[in-house]
Amino acid sequence: MRILLIDTCGATGSVVLADESAIISSATLPGRTASERLVPTIKDLAAPSGPTASPNTALQSLDAAAVVHGPGSFTGVRVGLSAAKGLCEALGLPLLGISRLEVLAHLAQATSGTPIYALLDAGRGEFYVGVYQDGARLREALLPRAELLAVLDSHPTQSHIVVACEPVVVEALSSLTLCLVREPTAEDALPLVLLRIQQQDFDDVTSLDANYLRRTDAEIFAKPQPAAGTVR
Repeated sequence: MRILLIDTCGATGSVVLADESAIISSATLPGRTASERLVPTIKDLAAPSGPTASPNTALQSLDAAAVVHGPGSFTGVRVGLSAAKGLCEALGLPLLGISRLEVLAHLAQATSGTPIYALLDAGRGEFYVGVYQDGARLREALLPRAELLAVLDSHPTQSHIVVACEPVVVEALSSLTLCLVREPTAEDALPLVLLRIQQQDFDDVTSLDANYLRRTDAEIFAKPQPAAGTVR
C-alpha cells in the first residue's frame, strides 16, 4: 500500500510517500512556500524514474492519502487540506485527517494509562490543547493561559505528561514541567495513519474540514451584518 502524507500546519511543511513498513521518500517545504510548492512536490515524490515515466500514472498508484489538518497556520491548514481532498476526489482515494495535537501527543511516548496534554501556541495568550490517553482523544480545545493552568493544577503532576514543541509555549508556561519535543512532521503521523487504515477508519472526503479550533481573524474582526430588512 502506497500512502501520501501531507503536513503544512507549521512553520515548515513536509510531504511523505510511504508504505506499511517504511518511508519511501520525503520532502520539506520551507516556511510560507506550501501554496506554491506543495503540488509540484507531491508530483516529484510520486514520479517514477525513467524517460517515459508519467507523474499522473505514479499518482494513480497511490492507495490512500492523509493530511494533518490542524490546528496551526490557517493558510497552511487550508493549502494542505485542499490539496489532499482534491487528490482524493480526482483519484477516488480514501482520506484520513489527523490532528496535529494527536501527532504531538504521540511524540511524547507516554506509558500506558498516562494522560498526555499536547500544547501548541495559538497566539493572543491562548493555547491549542489536546488531551489523549492510550491513543484515544479525550478533548481538544482552545484555552486561555489561566484556564489551562487551572486545568493542569487540578491534576497531580505525576499523573500526566505535558508536551510542547515550541519554545514560546515553554516560556509562557515556565511554571510547568514540560516535555519539549521537535516540531511534528508528516513522517511522525505515519504510525497514526497506519492504525487508522488497519481499522478502516477513513474520513469522508467531502465533509472533512480544517481542525482550526477557533475562528479566523476575518471572522473575528468582521463587521456585523444587518438583519434582513434592516435599513442601513
